[in-house]
Amino acid sequence: MSAAPQPATQNSIIQPISSDMDAVNAVIRRQLYSDVPLVNQIAEYIISAGGKRIRPVLVLLMANACGYRGTHHHDLAAVVEFIHTATLLHDDVVDESSMRRGRQTANAMFGNAASVLVGDFVYSRAFQIMVSVGSMRVMQILADATNVIAEGEVLQLLNMHDPDVTEERYLQVIRSKTAKLFEAAAQLGALVAGASDDAIDAAAEYGRSLGTAFQLIDDVLDYSGNATDIGKNVGDDLREGKPTLPLIFLMQNGTPEQRQLVRTCIENGDERHFDEILAAITSSGALDYTKREAEKAAQRAAASISRLTNSQFKDSLLQLCAFAVDRNH
Repeated sequence: MSAAPQPATQNSIIQPISSDMDAVNAVIRRQLYSDVPLVNQIAEYIISAGGKRIRPVLVLLMANACGYRGTHHHDLAAVVEFIHTATLLHDDVVDESSMRRGRQTANAMFGNAASVLVGDFVYSRAFQIMVSVGSMRVMQILADATNVIAEGEVLQLLNMHDPDVTEERYLQVIRSKTAKLFEAAAQLGALVAGASDDAIDAAAEYGRSLGTAFQLIDDVLDYSGNATDIGKNVGDDLREGKPTLPLIFLMQNGTPEQRQLVRTCIENGDERHFDEILAAITSSGALDYTKREAEKAAQRAAASISRLTNSQFKDSLLQLCAFAVDRNH
């Protein structure tokens, strides 16, 4: 396998699809319109928050890398962003989060009821757009993905405040809750371009592995990031009683005192000992271990698209693998 290009900025990664992104943003704005003022207000609030838009970028880059020349990839990119947005709206209510992307969450701003209901609107609008593409295979991929994501949300709920969660149980949550939509996004890009089944499967593996890398680095940043950079409160995972990979590693490899501290903090969602936990995570090598696992996932992603024809779009897909693990937000 050839080495992936050196890490790039997000702007340089999306440069080859900048006009496509403009088209997707236009679809998003048009499709989020509603006659109900509160829907428009919350939708505008979410859109203006920005975000990395990695999932729509995946659809566009993979479609172009597979030689697509139509416009359906714009609609599908909007669909995956809508599904992601809906899950964020619901997630923030479940997690009682107050900050995302550097500002108040929609639920903190407009209340839980409005956030859940507008999340439902965004979900159902995604399915309306999906149907307009007129492909049963597209609908199957997205219907399966949304179902698996919902299962992942419930799995995560079951893991909350449980200090005995294993690495495998945690990775199952990542595969369901995060990596599945990355997988679907990459699959859709290859599918809409008329790629072979083998190429679509390779795209799925790319998305699945890339999504895993992204989530594992998010886990690292929750203990080592800067709140301004990552756009949320550092230590949120601990406050919510989420046993992410750094904590699981510490539970398995720390001293008896460290293990007891982690157990207590996970069970109680106790962030008062954050500095102590952070020191233990750092000294135990938990963050290094988690980053290495992310790097392995990114390498799997890069290897999975080795047969794609060389192009600027393939270069960006490879650069995205490097960006996934070398970012600070």
